[in-house]
Amino acid sequence: MTKEEIRLSESDARTKHWKRWGPYLSERSWGTVREDYSPHGLAWDFFPHDHARSRAYRWNEDGLAGISDRHQFICFAVSLWNERDPILKERLFGLAGNEGNHGEDVKEYYFYLDSTPTHSYMKYLYKYPQSEFPYTRLLEENRRRGKDEPELELLDTGVFDEDRYFDVLVEYAKTDPEDILIRIAVTNRGPEPAKLRVLPTIWFRNTWSWGNGLERPEMHQSRSASDPVIELDPTQLGPRWLYCEGSPELLFTENETNFNRLFGVPNRTPYVKDSIHDFVVQGARDGVNPERKGTKAAAHYTLSIPARDTRIIRLRLSNRDFKDKNSFAEFENALALRQYEAGEFYRTIIPQELSTDAQNIMRQGFAGMLWSKQFYHYVVRDWLRGDPGNPPPPVERKKGRNREWVHLYNADVISMPDKWEYPWYAAWDLAFHCVALALVDADFAKEQITLMLREWYMHPNGQIPAYEWAFGDVNPPVHAWAAWRVYKIEKKRRGVGDREFLKRVFHKLMLNFTWWVNRKDAEGRNIFQGGFLGLDNIGVFDRSAPLPTGGYLEQSDGTSWMAMYTLNLLAIAMELAKKESCYEDVASKFWEHFVYIAHAMGHRGHEDTGLWNEEDGFFYDMLKLPEGAQFPMKIRSMVGLIPLFAVETLEPELLDRLPAFKRRLEWFIDNRPDLTHNLACMRTPGKGERRLLSIASPEQLRRILSYMLDEREFLSRYGIRALSRFHHEHPYTLHVDGTEHRVDYQPGESSTALFGGNSNWRGPIWFPVNFLLVESLQKFHHYLGDSFTVEFPSGSGKVMTLWEVAAELSRRLTSIFVRDEDGKRPACGDVRRFQNDPYWRDLVPFHEYFHGDSGAGLGASHQTGWTGLVTKLMQQSGEEAPSFRAWSDVQSRLPRTREPRNQ
Repeated sequence: MTKEEIRLSESDARTKHWKRWGPYLSERSWGTVREDYSPHGLAWDFFPHDHARSRAYRWNEDGLAGISDRHQFICFAVSLWNERDPILKERLFGLAGNEGNHGEDVKEYYFYLDSTPTHSYMKYLYKYPQSEFPYTRLLEENRRRGKDEPELELLDTGVFDEDRYFDVLVEYAKTDPEDILIRIAVTNRGPEPAKLRVLPTIWFRNTWSWGNGLERPEMHQSRSASDPVIELDPTQLGPRWLYCEGSPELLFTENETNFNRLFGVPNRTPYVKDSIHDFVVQGARDGVNPERKGTKAAAHYTLSIPARDTRIIRLRLSNRDFKDKNSFAEFENALALRQYEAGEFYRTIIPQELSTDAQNIMRQGFAGMLWSKQFYHYVVRDWLRGDPGNPPPPVERKKGRNREWVHLYNADVISMPDKWEYPWYAAWDLAFHCVALALVDADFAKEQITLMLREWYMHPNGQIPAYEWAFGDVNPPVHAWAAWRVYKIEKKRRGVGDREFLKRVFHKLMLNFTWWVNRKDAEGRNIFQGGFLGLDNIGVFDRSAPLPTGGYLEQSDGTSWMAMYTLNLLAIAMELAKKESCYEDVASKFWEHFVYIAHAMGHRGHEDTGLWNEEDGFFYDMLKLPEGAQFPMKIRSMVGLIPLFAVETLEPELLDRLPAFKRRLEWFIDNRPDLTHNLACMRTPGKGERRLLSIASPEQLRRILSYMLDEREFLSRYGIRALSRFHHEHPYTLHVDGTEHRVDYQPGESSTALFGGNSNWRGPIWFPVNFLLVESLQKFHHYLGDSFTVEFPSGSGKVMTLWEVAAELSRRLTSIFVRDEDGKRPACGDVRRFQNDPYWRDLVPFHEYFHGDSGAGLGASHQTGWTGLVTKLMQQSGEEAPSFRAWSDVQSRLPRTREPRNQ
């Protein structure tokens, strides 16, 4: 075992709490639902960025390159001032959802470069302009631009011209679970000397102002050491010391709201949250406590850095009282050792045959996922009714957002999609996170899946909370899939699977499955509505709202997700049945559920129409109107590819070990041909005598793939688009009451405001669904074998097995990040700094989604969450260059694109 694996083992056994401290501080807490106490749920307006430096947060703290303990009693982060900005740089800036022309968007450059799973070593880079940060220009220009125009980014403003910026590199290393070394290296990249104020800041999360009777802790300057020391005496964690090398001035204030600045009423204390800001930026000395004590403190370093030179600041946050000893004596050696051990650990994870570039991508991908953990605190009951020590919330909120989730009590470290854009957990995102996280920390991955199913998360009716903006929204049911994948990944790495974990989640997932069956099958025909399902604007209507036509959508994707869910639960039940025969009965139940759902997809009970369209050879949603009329929504989108996710193979050895299940399976096939005749064949043995369970038969699969692998439809150089390129020239339109509803191919940012406009499923490439397509093709190949081949690309004359197609898609996805033959990284688009500059070109952004034609990153710029799946793809498929040809060559060889009939 490597040193890091030993630490993981100690942490999991609770013998040493290596994970007590970590990067659990958010990048943004302002503008979140938790901090919103407005009457009508206008979170961005109620708590804007301008308030963040002055208002004490109720639920979570934020900061730059920050860390905290896992309950966020104590927080540490870096603050900066270039002597030109109007405000201290204490947190990341970005546009609110109603300010950006494509919704909310962070306007900073920061990078998660490294982290071990116990956070024994971490590295973070922030790029800070030397000229005044263009807050106003970014706001006004993006607000002016329309949705057909690109966003104005920080690089576009010229503040990085001539390399006039600072690289601020922050490293953390633990000598033991409670002793953390902090190294801040500031490099002046510019051609002239430049000044910078650096303020490492430590504070207590405000837990005492809300009338809950909690004791207010205190920190003060220690008199017992040669270097300046901030001594903390929190009641929860015991004493702590922050040792500050050199001779910085120590500044103390309180983590209390500046009511005078924000609301024009007297402050409770002259020392408030933004007093250190006022001292540094405005020279106001009366706001910092001359007695050098409080609940927030900073070490004020003034640096003058020559051109292209570096200055180092070292600190140590520890539970050890060094008194007059040198607390920095072994600092560099200890930090270097942890850095070496991080490399040692990742050499067991990252294939060494990958190129240096690909290894760097994987390392930063894992770092982003591990840095994106966050302490997430939200108690809906308290949030709705307000705190004893504060005015009651407006009465409107009792009928507003999340009012039906009063049981929800969240106070845990959770894997976030992104700690600025999405500083809250999202249920289906998290499921994908866990698959990649299982490669480095299977126990954390299991803990996350289990957490979402706990009684204080899952609704009493069985629904899993979606995300804080609307816990009642419906996300795809992917937790069973994630639990099964995490179980198998851990079993492969450790040689033994965690059956207790599998049983624990299985029983809770059955409750969630029942919720789906009872709530989302409107007519009891095994056709599911689902609603939103995480695909934002993929449909012609807002699928979370009542349809303008009345009636409802019978969703191809909602029904397919449920079919996939049944197969995932079937696989888990069969695994558990190997040792506990009682699970055979449950396996039989899920097998029957799958048969009913799969049958309904193609033939809905007594009616002749289904979601499969035989004329076009594709699955479509069905719009069902109040008067009984119905018609397919002939949009070629990911909605019609998701049925491929519902596939599983049954091994003959496993069936033989489960005789009771096998008898029921055979009986059902023999006695219910009315249900099984139009499904994928379950009796004819496939490769290796396996059985196939699938919504799509091999013939249907071939027809669907003819669209999916067509480069004029779904297939891009960089993966599978969410919407067919066919709709570029053939948009789908529907007129309702004089209003045109339209879906057309948009490979980049969305041109509609649906779901805020910062997310687009009408043409870009999304990693989670692409990952599932790759996996599904592998499963089909597992049954069909090498004899089943398809053209790749469609119309090219070149044939591949499904395994080869899956590998090719995997490589197309990873090619988004790997430098191409011209040395360019497609994810970075046309941004020359990222493509050419030696101080930028190895920094890898992990975007939310990617341009359907160019592969350029779009949406949230740090959503390592599900885009971190690239690490799993590289680990299993490598980085061999994909075999696509020039676009013009492909176009010249392909037949004319097919139009849906009866369009």
